[in-house]
Amino acid sequence: MTFARVLGTGGYLPEHCLTNSDLERLVDTKDAWVQERTGIRKRHIVGPGETTCDLAEHASRRALEAAGIEKDEIDFVVLGTTTPDLVYPATACRLQARLGISGCPAFDVQAVCTGFIYALSIADQFIRTGAAKCALVVGADASSKILDWTDRGTCVLFGDGAGAVILGASEAPGILSTHLHADGRYEHLLYVDGGVFHGYDHPAYVRMQGGEVFKIAVRTLGRIVDETLAANNMDRCDVDWLVPHQANIRIINATAKMLGIPMERVVLTIAEHGNTSAASVPLAMDVAIRDGRISRGDTLLLEAFGGGFTWGSALLKY
Repeated sequence: MTFARVLGTGGYLPEHCLTNSDLERLVDTKDAWVQERTGIRKRHIVGPGETTCDLAEHASRRALEAAGIEKDEIDFVVLGTTTPDLVYPATACRLQARLGISGCPAFDVQAVCTGFIYALSIADQFIRTGAAKCALVVGADASSKILDWTDRGTCVLFGDGAGAVILGASEAPGILSTHLHADGRYEHLLYVDGGVFHGYDHPAYVRMQGGEVFKIAVRTLGRIVDETLAANNMDRCDVDWLVPHQANIRIINATAKMLGIPMERVVLTIAEHGNTSAASVPLAMDVAIRDGRISRGDTLLLEAFGGGFTWGSALLKY
């Protein structure tokens, strides 16, 4: 049996850092309130002319270096993003060209904050079926480009960044299972109010009913934790690390409590990164691998929830 195994990871954050104190000068908010309600202290924001592809390129090059492979070995590229550089071509195609890769499939996946999990699942299937041997999977977003900086309910939450993973075919267990879901009935709770067919008479911005999103996210992530473990005949104590989407510290706390895992075994980057949408899970994983917390052989549970609503998980042996 062939598995998709993580060979290397990479992450990248833009140089410009925006703290909660900085936001106090832009919008009616307070540092203490933002930290208490979200767990966020600062976030990174793209500079002038910096794009999602730029972020993805930096993260991908770091992942290639960590994996110890050459770019020519990549035969599949999939990128999760809500903020593509252009309507088309896909940002994955632009990334492919930047890296000097040609000929292999390259495309974007739009599942908002769950985009990386969706992309990881697709790459896993390609490798399991033999359609690919080495995949570059990226989550990258520049959410600052779709924020209303006068809306304190959204502009304090998001940051920009990219995370990348190299997957390779292996006989040893790697990705054990992935689980993807969506429910479009909740579109009105979290969306961007512009697009190709409407909204061009004004800038397109993120709109969110935060309280409702919070309640549904907590319930949904609890269910997918149980679904993932049941599919693998595993108990909650078998998980070494929870690597959650970094949306809100209260959601993460609630998910960890339902899993029965202490916060010391939860990878947290929300304070320094904010919500980087599709980038948040691979960024968090990269941070914990590079600082030595996550070791080879550890069992990781990745999970995310985003607009759509979309949600998903992945259980893997690192």
